[in-house]
Amino acid sequence: MTDERTTARAGLDEASDRPDVVAGRPDDAPERRRPVRHRGAAWTLVVLTPLIAELALGSTPVRMAWLVLLWMPVYGAGVLLIRELVARRGRGWPSILILALAYELAEDGIGLQALTSPHLYDAASWGARVLGVNLPYFEANAIYHAVFTVCIPIALTNLLFPAHRGRPYLGVPGTVVAAVIAVLGVGLLRTVTMSEDAGYQAPLGFVIGCAVLVVVLGVVALFVVPPSRDRAVPGPTASSGTEAAPDAAVPSRGALFAGSGLATLVFFGLSFPVFGAEQPAFTQGMVVLVPMAVTAVGAWACYRYLARTSARAGWTPRHTLALIGGALVAHSLGGLVIMAHTTVDRVGLVVIVALTVAGLLLVDSRLRRRAPR
Repeated sequence: MTDERTTARAGLDEASDRPDVVAGRPDDAPERRRPVRHRGAAWTLVVLTPLIAELALGSTPVRMAWLVLLWMPVYGAGVLLIRELVARRGRGWPSILILALAYELAEDGIGLQALTSPHLYDAASWGARVLGVNLPYFEANAIYHAVFTVCIPIALTNLLFPAHRGRPYLGVPGTVVAAVIAVLGVGLLRTVTMSEDAGYQAPLGFVIGCAVLVVVLGVVALFVVPPSRDRAVPGPTASSGTEAAPDAAVPSRGALFAGSGLATLVFFGLSFPVFGAEQPAFTQGMVVLVPMAVTAVGAWACYRYLARTSARAGWTPRHTLALIGGALVAHSLGGLVIMAHTTVDRVGLVVIVALTVAGLLLVDSRLRRRAPR
């Protein structure tokens, strides 16, 4: 059985596009090789992404759950495209995070155009609207999408399909289709938002600037960021320049669950208006820049800590699941405060929390059975 340590990393293994061998032939057999694809894993990622990012937060309430179908092109296909490109280029978490920022610019800058809208989501009232850009809204959603729209769905799918981590789920035609659907999904967002934010159109220069930045970030993520150094034991640190400390202690799964949950709730409290406040962290005017700075520093510190800790020899897939689980439960609990406005919405999120815990226990049981004795 595969050593648990070599399959433990939360993130995307650096992809090897090398074909696998047809069953029954040795690894070095020169003929009859074919690439291994897994459409089931691809569809799992496509479905998980909007369920986690929208429904489990409550931004799409349970009473309007059908809207998830509309978000699936931009969320599902968009994140699948990110994963496929990073896998094919042999990159790791740094590239995924850079592309997550590109995703935020595409969704909120080009599709929803909430980054500049003076009305949509009341984002302009969050303070620090500089040169027409809603900066607190941008930071909050950039971090949120990086974690809950991109990283967690990818990491969770890796846990569910460990044999295909680091390998493309799709062939080249499938990747092209995912790209086309993701672009159409951005257009669909714009169509939907035009009725919600009637009459508003972001400045053309800003939209073009976002499109250019998306391309630049894509080039940096896929061609400038170096490939992962260690293909045998890949992980979040593989191309981040972080030195692993393989013999250092690994936090308990309970500590990881609690820590990620607490970090998520702190992030929500610093980045989103809560309990009727107009601005994040109950600030006024440009004072909102203070919690924004704290959030940015905290996000970077969390990344560095996880990059080092997940590279240690004692880190297992169950540690990854505990980390994911705490964040998922806390993010739905945060949705109860930030997003839920009716009793139906609140009950729906409570049910989602219960289903999330049940799902985590099932996956943990599966990982425990898979672990070497």
